[in-house]
Amino acid sequence: MSDIVLWRNRNFRLAFTAATFTNLGDGVLAVAFPWFATLLTRDPVLVGLVAAARQLPWLLFALPAGVLADRFDRRILLLIADACRLLLALAAVALALYAPSGDGAVLLLAALCFLLGAAEVVRDNTAQSLLPNLVAKAQLEQANGLLWSTEQLAGQFVGPPLAGLLIGFAIFLPFGVEAAVLALALALVAAIRLPKLPRGAPQAFGPALREGLRWLWTHQSLRRLALVLGAYNFIGSMFYAVLVLYAQDVLGLDAFGYGQLMAIQAAGGLAASLLGPEILRRIGSTAGLLSGLGSFTICAAVMGVSANFWLIAALLLAEAFGNMLWNITSVSYRQRVIPDALLGRVNAAFRFFGTGPSALGSLAGGAVVVLGARFGQVAALHLLYAVIATLAGALLIYCALRLRLVE
Repeated sequence: MSDIVLWRNRNFRLAFTAATFTNLGDGVLAVAFPWFATLLTRDPVLVGLVAAARQLPWLLFALPAGVLADRFDRRILLLIADACRLLLALAAVALALYAPSGDGAVLLLAALCFLLGAAEVVRDNTAQSLLPNLVAKAQLEQANGLLWSTEQLAGQFVGPPLAGLLIGFAIFLPFGVEAAVLALALALVAAIRLPKLPRGAPQAFGPALREGLRWLWTHQSLRRLALVLGAYNFIGSMFYAVLVLYAQDVLGLDAFGYGQLMAIQAAGGLAASLLGPEILRRIGSTAGLLSGLGSFTICAAVMGVSANFWLIAALLLAEAFGNMLWNITSVSYRQRVIPDALLGRVNAAFRFFGTGPSALGSLAGGAVVVLGARFGQVAALHLLYAVIATLAGALLIYCALRLRLVE
């Protein structure tokens, strides 16, 4: 019944449809960028650098993005961020058409990823801060579940295999698709209509920033969750930075096969996005967090020793299911406990600590593979996932002992 009420909400329908288009484009880019990097170089550090460049803006720009989300019209900020992403997608088309192979082209690709990541910081933080203005607080789990479901279906179930298919024709095509779906999303967000929300007198940038950081740091549950998420994302970025090399060198996959692997993984996230709200009502928020980290740990441990495609695919599916429970829990909890006037800044501060370390994790993942290269590429990749499993296991023990969500 609550889902039916949500669909009667015109603003939510527009935001949901826009998210579907942008997530489809993001899913295409998730395969296209790393695959393009491997066409330009086989150096694991440079491949990791491309992934790190897209994540680094969370460390550099998350806090300023939060101040912007609390000071300006959030719908307008979404439009500006997606317009920038559209221009950058067109630049990626040009790079794919005209760039020669080699380190110089990889650095250009990394620079493009960095700029795209900066626009995504503003876009993602603003979108999460806008949602409580679109739906009632009691509907946040359902709304987030539906938004995560379209992220999984469009962004990870449809987007990756589509990217693999497009790459088979020409490497520039995925970036052209990204530009097209962003244009559609812009039109949908522009159609959202909201009453003017009351806002206090604008603070100077520094005091406004400190107020958001102070609120986060004094809320014990949210502070611990942010720090744990930072460690989790650092380890997770080690996992995903060179997953494309694992798929190529260990599993022997081509671009379409890699897209299929990502689609199988997405099926787990899609299932959790639909079933997650009800599961979390039964098991509780803390258990939802632990299940996400636990499934990730098991998956990494098996990838450290196995090269069986179907086993790895099944574990990636289970990992995505648990990770989605984590995401729904974390986002809904923040949206519920943070006051609206501070939501942009505190959300951004949370993402600064929780997402910022991702860029360093991507570089660390590539470095571990380079250090293990003396044993051969396949052995080096297995070594990386064994290291990841060890770190994730230690974090899981800490979370089981210390992490509790209190509203």
